[in-house]
Amino acid sequence: MSTFMFKHKDLEYTPVSNIFIDKYMSKANGDQIKVYLLGLRYCLSGEIGINSASISSVLNLNENEILAAWNYWNNLGVITVNPIDSLGNYSIEFLNLNKLPDQEAAQSTVSLISEELENNSIKDMMQDIEKLLGRPLSNKEMTMYLSWQKDFNYTPEIILLLIQYSLSKGKTDYRYIETIAIAWHDAKIRTIDDAQTFIKKHEDKWLNIKKILKYLGIQNNDVMKPQQQILEKWINVYKFPLDVIYKACDICFERINKADFKYIDAILNNWFKSNIKTLEDIEKKDKPKTSFKKNNFYGNNNNKDTFNNYEQRSYNYDELEKKLLGWDIND
Repeated sequence: MSTFMFKHKDLEYTPVSNIFIDKYMSKANGDQIKVYLLGLRYCLSGEIGINSASISSVLNLNENEILAAWNYWNNLGVITVNPIDSLGNYSIEFLNLNKLPDQEAAQSTVSLISEELENNSIKDMMQDIEKLLGRPLSNKEMTMYLSWQKDFNYTPEIILLLIQYSLSKGKTDYRYIETIAIAWHDAKIRTIDDAQTFIKKHEDKWLNIKKILKYLGIQNNDVMKPQQQILEKWINVYKFPLDVIYKACDICFERINKADFKYIDAILNNWFKSNIKTLEDIEKKDKPKTSFKKNNFYGNNNNKDTFNNYEQRSYNYDELEKKLLGWDIND
């Protein structure tokens, strides 16, 4: 059950804009008009919010019909509908129709969208996107998705995969989703297989970046762009395995007692120029070049230990003991 929160002004009557009556009401169906007027009435009378069950009992409409009506007015730009949480609750703002820009262009856009939605595959795609996002789509969003099909030659399947990928990042804003779409187009993604390959490669990169950040004790994965570029250089350009990068981090900690990207980068730059690729290469580089023979400090006799060159003597330990204790005097 959804709840709708209003941004309101407390009035004892419900003023309805003449623009709504002249330009919008004649083209809407009865359910859409009833939902708009009842919502406007609650909003202006000081109600904080109303749930779909209350609207349903007053207007004799089910929740899907109520959501469809809000979606209709949102697409026309008459109201704005924004999700409050993931539980199906929304914030609804009734806009001043006298200040809406270019109403004729908005009506033209709505007509174009309506024509496109007659195509069942497009209609199904829009409904699936709404389910994924958990909210109605705005006019601008639907226009954007339609443009991807024409300009980028994206199929509904690719668009839905792109939305799912954005959601996996915790992103629902259409501007972020649009940025991903443009990046995919620039990467020449044209099929589902292309998209899945791109996602895997990108995810593998970010998985390694997260591991490095965790090793450095950095919990926030949203690193700044310069730091991200340095990390990507270590992984994609230098192609260092993680254990080598960790070793550079260890050296940084040992020398300056903190995580410093520039310092670690300097170490890895030096290793890359020296063609060092593994931990074994690092050990060889750090191993002292000068080594001494075992007997250098004791002469050059390589055949015998000097200590063993002394002539060995034999002792009668019983006699020696008696002398030490003074017992030999009485014998």
